[in-house]
Amino acid sequence: MADPKGFLTTPRQTPARRPVDVRISDWREVYTEFGADRLERQAGRCMDCGIPFCHSGCPLGNLIPEWNDLVYSGDWRAAAERLHATNNFPEFTGRLCPAPCESACVLGINSDPVTIKQVEVEIINRAWAEGWVPPRRPAPTAQATGAKVAVIGSGPAGLAAAQQLTRAGHAVTVFERADAPGGLLRYGIPEFKMEKRHLDRRLIQMLAEGTEFRCGLEAGADVSAAELRDRYAAIVLACGATVPRGLPVPGAELAGVHQAMEYLPLANRAVAAAEGEPAISARGRDVVIIGGGDTGADCLGTAIRQGAASVTQLEILPRPPDHRPASQPWPTYPAIFRVSSAHEEGGERVYAASTERFIADEGGRVRGLVLTEVAPSGGGFAPVPGTDRELACNLVLLAMGFTGAERGPLLTDLGVAFDDRGNIARDGSFATSAPGVFVAGDAGRGQSLIVWAIAEGRSAAAAVDDYLCGATSLPAPIGPATAPLR
Repeated sequence: MADPKGFLTTPRQTPARRPVDVRISDWREVYTEFGADRLERQAGRCMDCGIPFCHSGCPLGNLIPEWNDLVYSGDWRAAAERLHATNNFPEFTGRLCPAPCESACVLGINSDPVTIKQVEVEIINRAWAEGWVPPRRPAPTAQATGAKVAVIGSGPAGLAAAQQLTRAGHAVTVFERADAPGGLLRYGIPEFKMEKRHLDRRLIQMLAEGTEFRCGLEAGADVSAAELRDRYAAIVLACGATVPRGLPVPGAELAGVHQAMEYLPLANRAVAAAEGEPAISARGRDVVIIGGGDTGADCLGTAIRQGAASVTQLEILPRPPDHRPASQPWPTYPAIFRVSSAHEEGGERVYAASTERFIADEGGRVRGLVLTEVAPSGGGFAPVPGTDRELACNLVLLAMGFTGAERGPLLTDLGVAFDDRGNIARDGSFATSAPGVFVAGDAGRGQSLIVWAIAEGRSAAAAVDDYLCGATSLPAPIGPATAPLR
């Protein structure tokens, strides 16, 4: 156990955010440095529970009490090794995961949980700074299996599967249709949430380990399904759930109404290039974001930094409670009112509101929308009579989630089946209906969290290794049907 009295004597602390007026003038990450001494005391709050529910809260099964104890004891290098034992990319999850492990922390039953996420990110920051994250070549017993594996997609699931399979001795090629690898980590997540240098540093490691990346190629078009089958012994589909949810109301086709994933990649590319305005910009515009989740918050922070005149975020659900409701008891991840860094920076949030139609100006561009209050009704929501009102806007961003994988030439020609939610169907070993083809991440699970994507990538890699070799020593933290605590 770290500090036997730590949870009694040390209050929970988290890093401060840079002042709002400073951080909205740049694209750097919003948090200030925490400091090793304070972090070690925070790690000392871990109770080393007899049954550490944080393990179950995290689909990766991170060994949280172990690396908390090592950090408290000052053995940061050993902590980094334990962290990497279950997580390929803790610098990603430490910045982007909403930390269901903290909601499952036993200390959180009647107190503030351990700052697990902050301990995680400080460990990996220290590991990179000290040079403790070298490339890991396959063990001599696993070298040169001769099997070639294609991974389609370079988001967190694809990267995790590729790294695990490379380290198992297979020749792995990752195909990415964008011009650089990373998927949503590169072009969906804003720089202020994760600076891309963290992604690039990990990709350099993977290249040194032997993973090959082929970018700017559309699998199924530039490289046909038949070619992939001919060249590779196994294929891992990690292409994400990229079909956006539309809003079927009058005026949705107007100029100025865009999907979030049209808007965010353009913004990220402009930031990376450090030049000019993106093709879709919020500068000087009244912006409405439809959708109250993380993607909506990413749009909010981006629009504020671009110089939006105003930003309003609409959510059809009622405002969540401030504290864990009785219907979502510990150790589940509760739906409570949260204030992200973007929400702290400005804008207005409107709950229990539904868009009825968009209004065009004389040039055919959106100039406003009509919304109405809604109330729960029959498992859904119904308009409240007499609550219609007009909201001025000349840029609308739809951030309402995704409905499944794109059914393009690759999936059609491979002949994979789909489930009733639009995801690629799979069996208990992540295998699709097409022989030798596996699926990991959002393409098979549906839209989910980054920590689930990495866990799926690791598990699918184990399934592929077993398929190719008849056995595997790779870890498989979850199965295809594993669900969050609820």
